[in-house]
Amino acid sequence: MNIRYWWIIITFLLIQFSFLPGFFILRNFNIDPNQIFGMWNVIAFSIGFIVMLLLLRKDMQERHSVSNRSSRGDAIIWSLIGIFMAFGSQYAAAFIQMTIFGFEPGSENTEMIVEYAKAFPLFIIVVAVLGPIIEEIVFRLVIFGSLYKRFNFWIAGLLSSLIFAALHNDFENLLVYTAMGLTFAFLYVKTKRIIVPIIAHVAINLFVALVNVVFAEQINDMLEEIEQQQEVQQQVLQFIGGLL
Repeated sequence: MNIRYWWIIITFLLIQFSFLPGFFILRNFNIDPNQIFGMWNVIAFSIGFIVMLLLLRKDMQERHSVSNRSSRGDAIIWSLIGIFMAFGSQYAAAFIQMTIFGFEPGSENTEMIVEYAKAFPLFIIVVAVLGPIIEEIVFRLVIFGSLYKRFNFWIAGLLSSLIFAALHNDFENLLVYTAMGLTFAFLYVKTKRIIVPIIAHVAINLFVALVNVVFAEQINDMLEEIEQQQEVQQQVLQFIGGLL
């Protein structure tokens, strides 16, 4: 692994562990404590993203020399396919967790992130865009890419995906994160373009953000309305049944 990749990993770790000093910095500005986590992560991830782009300048300049690299058209197609593959792997892994291991559906990590996004809506940028991009750079381009040069796909994919899963600190959903990590690794190997797993990853996180934060109230209202309609229909059917 070249030195630039080590600096990318260091940058990622600094982002992850920067909250404590960030908390004390923002607290001095009399910011609502509930907003500090989201606000600081917007700052930290934005800076980290810029640093990583600067470190990847050489890779971006040399990307056209990569052999068997998918064309732009193929990359677009695989990006769309990848979105469905990512959702499919996520739901398949969640189903296995529920039926075989008896885990309840849902994620405490996701619920916590949703609460932070509600307290500081701009945090959605980190959840849906900056976070997925940075994670794909770190876990697929750097970690998986480096392991793949020494091992086969499954060893490199599983190791990088397990690290990806562990750093989400949600061990009940370890299988879900691992399945998604393998899907993103496959998309990267298939196309030789990091933008493809980035698009798939962004799509999943954006969907979660839209459903749980942006349109959460509208969706809840719609579900309640459907439940009320079903209750009315059931009462009507019971009434008709009584007449018969």
